[in-house]
Amino acid sequence: MNKKIVKAPKAPQPIGPYNQAVIISNLIFTAGQIAIDPKTNEMIKGGISEQARMVLTNLKAVLEGAGSSLEGVIKTTVFLKSMNDFPAMNTVYAEFFKNEIAPARSTIEVARLPKDALVEIEAVATI
Repeated sequence: MNKKIVKAPKAPQPIGPYNQAVIISNLIFTAGQIAIDPKTNEMIKGGISEQARMVLTNLKAVLEGAGSSLEGVIKTTVFLKSMNDFPAMNTVYAEFFKNEIAPARSTIEVARLPKDALVEIEAVATI
């Protein structure tokens, strides 16, 4: 198995012992992205809409750093601190994934996320 580690300079740097993404064959597996500003490496201020927008911007940067794009995403997993935030997250998500390119998706409510984020999103994409 030949795996390639992705280091995307325009995305937040990992805050633990993991990589932004790993490529195997023509598949990219991203780490979960939270609302960290890549310029400051700090969580942004704001609610679910602001965090979801930053998360998806970071995900886009990781994918581009891996040689892909949002159009290459085939599956996402969305982790929400509260399922009550689903409508607002979904509105922002639709700005990034239009119907014609929308991937398969799972959404899960979790007890807690790193840095007390409201949302985290990971993806599987093709190159």
